[in-house]
Amino acid sequence: MVTAQSPRSESPKRDATQKENLWSSILNDVQNHGNTKLPSCKQILVLGDNESGKTTMVAKLQGVEDPKKGWGLEYAYIDVRDDYRDDHTRLSVWVLDGDAGHNELLKFALNADTFPHTLVVLTVTMTSPWGILDQLRHWASVLADHVDKLKLDVDLRQSRRQYLVKTWQDYIEPGDELDPASPMKRSSRNLGDGDFDGELDDDSPLPEGTLTSNLGLDIVVVITKTDYIQNLEKEHDYRDEHLDFMQQHIRRFCLQYGAALFYTSAKEDKNCDLLYKYLTHRIYGFPFRTPALVVEKDAVFIPAGWDNMKKISILFENMHTCKPDDYYTDIIAQPVTRKTVSRETELLAEDEQAFLTRQQQILLAGGGLSSTGIRPGESQIRTPTLSKGSARSPATAGIQSSPKKLDGSKVVSSPGGEGVLANFFNSLLHKKTGASPGSPTVLTGSPKPPTDGTPDKATMRSDAAAELDRLARSRKPPGGSDGGIDFNTSDC
Repeated sequence: MVTAQSPRSESPKRDATQKENLWSSILNDVQNHGNTKLPSCKQILVLGDNESGKTTMVAKLQGVEDPKKGWGLEYAYIDVRDDYRDDHTRLSVWVLDGDAGHNELLKFALNADTFPHTLVVLTVTMTSPWGILDQLRHWASVLADHVDKLKLDVDLRQSRRQYLVKTWQDYIEPGDELDPASPMKRSSRNLGDGDFDGELDDDSPLPEGTLTSNLGLDIVVVITKTDYIQNLEKEHDYRDEHLDFMQQHIRRFCLQYGAALFYTSAKEDKNCDLLYKYLTHRIYGFPFRTPALVVEKDAVFIPAGWDNMKKISILFENMHTCKPDDYYTDIIAQPVTRKTVSRETELLAEDEQAFLTRQQQILLAGGGLSSTGIRPGESQIRTPTLSKGSARSPATAGIQSSPKKLDGSKVVSSPGGEGVLANFFNSLLHKKTGASPGSPTVLTGSPKPPTDGTPDKATMRSDAAAELDRLARSRKPPGGSDGGIDFNTSDC
């Protein structure tokens, strides 16, 4: 006899079997499709002018204290660790030189294969705020031209563009996702939109001016060296309205390309760690809970998807001497550069003997003597001696009235006589030409023959100026028969 089982007794077994099958399918899906490894194909491309702080920023992200600056297209990597999955990987970083001649190197960093895995960082510096907007536009144009040259699949590029639009539309203020009923949910993105009902479908239009230049690439704008704002306020008289004018122009640019904005300072370590967390959030999907920061003027942070023109217009209230639509460089003008002081030309000192010889020639020419008064080739300077019967000229008679005693090495005469200076230079030249210290050249007043090889002191009392003046007027050749003047003093 076969006993039929009740349908009620089969129902619990069937339910248990279905539940077991359900958990098995979930585990199988996780095992087969779940990827627990961080992708190693992700990369960052850093663009910006030279001296804009690119190398320092990358070193800060790496945790390196002493950055090494390269040339052309630099490569570095950042160690990224996922504490939740106990996994780590290397995030590649390419840094392009600011010289326009290296733009062709972009093809090695950004190509058709790396396009969907690349995040672009545009860097400008606060040390030259007058060039921020032009530099951002320049590098965005370089990037757009390069992307247009890539042989990208049409569907791939369109999907990347849609991804950026979706990211912007689905942005939720940190904290709002924990409370779905919060009245602030997504309201920050649509501040001032009266017809916003709290729900956003995929076909909702983007806010005004948002993603009008959609390149299909994640972009982060980084303003470096914001600690220099203090110098701008002190040295260039920058006020809050100037800083707000700059910020609203930068934020408009970020809206156009769907970019996030960071004000950083490696010197004061502002927003550097936050930049690292945001980059890993955008690249690997790590959790990120920091809201937008707009209070501190040197540490601004605006994530992609948060901003709109309504929020930017708040900055307009502080502008009194300028208008939001004024041309950027008309308000943030580059100061006039001061002329550099030219260094004095280095002069080489003249040779001592050449200087003394030139001064002697000038002195002789000024005193009426010709250069032939000194015989060339003689080892000593010869000076004339006056005989006992020779008459003095009237021009020197008054000067000779008070002769001074000569000490054998110095000739002292009345003021105004050139003979004193002539003998001074002669004595210096005489010492350099090899004469002994004990044989100075002097002017002798009478031709007394030397007795022991040393000139008599009495012969040094005549006036040097009078003798030189007389020699200029009537000079007879040495060795003459009259015996009036003896030119040869080499025996003295």
